[in-house]
Formats: sequence, structure tokens, C-alpha cells
Amino acid sequence: PPGDSYGVLPRPCHALVLLNPQSGSGRALDDFQAVVQPMLAEAEIATTVFVTERPHHAHEKVRDEDLSQWDTLVVMSGDGLLFEVVNGLMERPDWKEAMKKPLCILPGGSGNALAASINYYAGYDHVAKKKLLTNCTFTLCKGLYTQMDLVSLSTASGKRFFSFLGFGWGFISDVDIDSEKYRWLGSARFTLGTLQCLAKLRVYQGRLSYLPMATTEQGSSPAPRGPHAPVTNGHILQPAGTEAPGSPPPDSLLVPLGQPVPAHWTVVPEEEFVLVYAIYQSHLGTNLLMAPAARLHDGCIHLFYMKAGISRVTLLKLFLAMSRGTHLDLNCPHLCYVPVRAFRLEPRVAAGIMTVDGEALACEPVQG
Repeated sequence: PPGDSYGVLPRPCHALVLLNPQSGSGRALDDFQAVVQPMLAEAEIATTVFVTERPHHAHEKVRDEDLSQWDTLVVMSGDGLLFEVVNGLMERPDWKEAMKKPLCILPGGSGNALAASINYYAGYDHVAKKKLLTNCTFTLCKGLYTQMDLVSLSTASGKRFFSFLGFGWGFISDVDIDSEKYRWLGSARFTLGTLQCLAKLRVYQGRLSYLPMATTEQGSSPAPRGPHAPVTNGHILQPAGTEAPGSPPPDSLLVPLGQPVPAHWTVVPEEEFVLVYAIYQSHLGTNLLMAPAARLHDGCIHLFYMKAGISRVTLLKLFLAMSRGTHLDLNCPHLCYVPVRAFRLEPRVAAGIMTVDGEALACEPVQG
């Protein structure tokens, strides 16, 4: 997109490909050999393929490995493997340098939300399966890379994650996790899961708060930005020398979870939700264009929440509209959307599954 600055991969180029052979319907390795490798060879991209054998395998590999021999890290899987890679990189003492290594996602799972988002930003037609894989491989062959937002999430039990896609609670997370048993169906697992979760629609109680996009720390309006002025994340810069070298970045917009949110935050008056979803890219899945306004590096968390009281028919209509990104045009009073810079969710009881980038979490207070 105009206004973004790009880096360029060297030619010839050496890529480490992290591949999960079990992801999606189990075709990732075949698809890599048949579709991806011939294209990369033509573009002078040599590959070292690392096939994961267990959960956290990729996490450990990128956390402990000398990465200097590769020009880019390529993830051929669903979104879960990229989540492992990002968090492995962020655990390194040299994370600041390691996070400059270009990352590439090639869709090989059932949930390929980031790949679908990048395909959308690149201006390609909406596609799935092999065509999406070809488009994403072509993006890698061109060798241009740019920045992407990451969200820092922390939980009441002291866990910290770095998330590139979204955090969810309620209906969408239930669909994601309940449909795991239908992985063999590919992306159709989500359709089946949606219908099953609609049948037993649940309501979740909790408090949702957020820092709206248009405010700075003091709650005043920021200076107007030109269209291509850099987005700063509003970090309060720490005085030099207060951070240990190699320690992860501080959460400058957040107060500890035990304390009330700052006065310039908004607290949602309703406390009964069907779903809460904070997404940072456009797509929630190959066929779900949840945040059409999102961009790769907009410094924004796109927060959606659905209040209790919505009918099953309306909920189904919203999900069908979401395949085209027109769900907000339905002006459903139960569905709220707000662009934010930070949020906090405090469940009343530990009910329901939380997900980060499609991976399940225990239900507890969380902020990002």
C-alpha cells in the first residue's frame, strides 16, 4: 500500500521454512513440494525445511537457534505456528534484532487468517486453498517486506503473549476450539462449528474496558497526523538505563490488572456478552473479513463485542455478511465496533474459552 516503506530480501536468498505436517487437513508438506518449491527455486530462494514434530517445537527452534544463516523465516502452516515463532523470537535476549528478521506466512492450516489478510491488503481477489497459497508464495518471491503490528497481552496469572492476529472470548472462540475435532474438513470445520455453537448459544458475564484510538495518555486529543506520518504507539519512553538489556518491551499504556483502569478509559456499561473479539488484521479466517478497515501496521486494535439479547437468526445473518465484510452495514444494535489502542477484559467467573491467535487460553482477566 502507498505510504508504507519496504525492505527487500537479498538475491540469492536463504529461507528457513517451518512446516507443520499435521496442520489443516494434513497436506502442508505435499503442497509445499508441489506448489511452493518450484516458484521459490525460480526466484533464487533456497530453502531449509524444518518439519515440526510436536507442539512448541518451532518455538524452541527460533528461540535457541542462530538465525544469522537465514534471510527470512517462512511459516507454512496455520496461524498457530506463526504464534509459536513470534513468541519464541520475543523470548530471545536479542529479541530487538531477532524481530527484524522478515517473516512470511504461507497458508497450510484450516485457519489461515493472516495469509487471507495479506492477500486482501495486496489487492488480490478473495481466494482460498491453492490459489491463496500461490498468491502468498508470489509475495515471498517478490521479496518485499514491511512492518506489522504486534499486540502485547498479559493475564492475571502473570502470562505474557505477543499476538499478531486477535484475542477472543465467547462465541467465536467456542467455534474455533469446538471445531478442532473437524480439522479434516479444512475451513468447512468453522461453518459446522458455527451451526453447533448457534444451537447452544451462551452468554458470558464480564467487564470490558478500552482506551479509545483518538486519545493520548492524558486523555487529550493528539496532534493531527498527515496521511503518511509515522504512527507512534504512544509509548511513554523510559528514562535511559531503566530497562535491563534484552528485557521485553514495557506495556506503557496499561496499569497492573489488579488496579482499576485509568480515568480516561471507557468502561462498557453492559456486562453480558455473546462475544468479545479484538482483532488487529482484516481477516478472522479465509472466509471471514471481520475488520475491513484494518491494515498491517495501523497501530490499532479493532475491538468488536456483541451484547446479550441477539437472536440466533440475526447472529447467523451477521456471520454470513462477514464473509463479504458487510456485517457492520446491517447496523445491528447488538454488535459494537470501536478502534482502540488498549483493552481489558475481566470475566465475572472463569467461564468459556479464551483464544489468542486461535490457541486456547484459560479464562481469566486479560489486557492488551
